[in-house]
Amino acid sequence: MTQPKKLAILVGGGPAPGINSVIAAATIRAELDGIEVVGIRDGFEWIMQGDVEHVTSLTIDSVSRIHFRGGSHLGISRANPTVKSEYLENSVLSLLRLNVSQLITIGGDDTAYSAMKLEEQSAGRIRVVHVPKTIDNDLDLPAYVDTFGFQTARHYGVEIVKNLMVDAKTTSRWYYVVAMGRKAGHLALGIGKAAGATLTLVPEEFSDGPIRLKTIVDTLAGAAIKRLSDGRRDGVAVIAEGLVLGLNAADLTQLDEAERDAHGHLHIDDVNIGEILKTQVARRLRHFGIKATLVAKNIGYELRCADPIPYDMEYTRDLGYCAAKYLLAGGNGVMISMQAGQLIPIPFTEMIDPTNGRTRVRLLDVHSTRYGIARRYMIRLRRDDFENSHELAKFATTAGVSIEEFRREFEYLIDSEAPPLVLDPERHTLVERRDGPGARAAHVVEQPSASD
Repeated sequence: MTQPKKLAILVGGGPAPGINSVIAAATIRAELDGIEVVGIRDGFEWIMQGDVEHVTSLTIDSVSRIHFRGGSHLGISRANPTVKSEYLENSVLSLLRLNVSQLITIGGDDTAYSAMKLEEQSAGRIRVVHVPKTIDNDLDLPAYVDTFGFQTARHYGVEIVKNLMVDAKTTSRWYYVVAMGRKAGHLALGIGKAAGATLTLVPEEFSDGPIRLKTIVDTLAGAAIKRLSDGRRDGVAVIAEGLVLGLNAADLTQLDEAERDAHGHLHIDDVNIGEILKTQVARRLRHFGIKATLVAKNIGYELRCADPIPYDMEYTRDLGYCAAKYLLAGGNGVMISMQAGQLIPIPFTEMIDPTNGRTRVRLLDVHSTRYGIARRYMIRLRRDDFENSHELAKFATTAGVSIEEFRREFEYLIDSEAPPLVLDPERHTLVERRDGPGARAAHVVEQPSASD
C-alpha cells in the first residue's frame, strides 16, 4: 500500500517574531486532515547537501503552545540552494526521500526566491507555498499589508528608543540608533516616527544616485546645530542600516573588505555605520567649535527573536492556517498573504522583478502622506529654515559663522527635500505641492517641529 505523503515546513533567512505561530497553525491544520508533518531543521542547509537526518516530527501536542515564543522551533539558516543546480536537485530529492509532496517555506525575499526555484526544479513532484516573513517589511505586498514580525520588532524597538531618549536628555548626549533594514527604511521610520525620535534617516530619501557620506554627516550635524540653537544638547537619530548599501564606494573603503552571505549580500555588521557617523559628525561639529557627546547603538538582534505581540500572533496563525489549507486543497506556487482579512495568494511569477530576475523588494514611499508627516516632525535643517532670516541667524550664531557661510556649508541639503504637503480640495487628501506660491506658504505653516 502506498504510504501517505507528508507536508514539510522549512524556515530560511533571519529570525522574526511569529515564526513559531506559523509552524504551529500549519501543523495543526494539516494534522486535523490526517496529514503527517515534518519540520526541516536549519532551513536549506542540510537538505541541499542530500542530508535527510536533520528533521523533526511535528504534532499537535508538540506545537500547541509554541506560538507564544520568539525564535524558530526549527532553527534557521541563510543557506542558498539556488547557487548551484545540484543543490536545488538535492533539495528536491531529499524531500522526496522523506516522502514529502507539499512544502511550506517561511522567510523573506531570498527564501521566497529559493522556494520558487525549488518548485520549478521539482517539476510537479512537490507543491510549494511561501509565507512572507521579515522585520524589514520589504516584501512586495500592498502598501497597507505588513510582513509578519515587523509590528513586534517596531514595538520593542520603540521601547528601546524611548529609554534612550530619556538617557539622552538626562546626560546631554546624542544617540545614533542603527536599525535593521537591509534595503528599505520601513523599520527605522516605524520606530523613529512612533517614538518621536529627533530625526530618522532612510536610504529611500537619497534616490538621486550614490549617497555621499558627507551628506549624511552634514544632515546629522545640521540637526545638532538646529537643536543646540534652541538650547538642547541631546537628541536621538534613528538610522536605517541600508544606508550603507547606497553609499558611494569611494567614501567607505570597508565595503570592499566586508564579507558577504550565501545570497551575495554584504554583511552590514562588518561596516559599523554608527561608529563611522559618530566619528565623522563629532569632527564636523568640532569644525564649528561645538563639542558633543555622541553614542552609536545598533538594534536589531534584540528585536528579531522577541516574543510576538498579539497582533503578530493572530496574523501568523492566519498565515499558517491558510498556507496549509491552500496546499491541502491542491494549491501550488504562491506566496500567502492576508489582505483586508482575506486570503490572497500571490503567484510566484508575479513576485519577480523583470529587471534582475529576483523577487521584488518593497521600498518606503517617500512621497506618501505618512512619510511627509514624519518629515514635518523631524528636527533637521529644512527649506523654510533658509527662508527665515531669524532662524538662520540663530543657527549661524550657534555654529560661530556668518549667515552666508552657514548657507555655503548646509543649504545644499535642501535640494533633495520633498515638496510640502498641502490639501487637495478636490481629492480631499494631502498631496505634495511641487510648484507655485503655495509651496512656500505651506512650508511656513508647517515650520514648527515637535520631535523630542
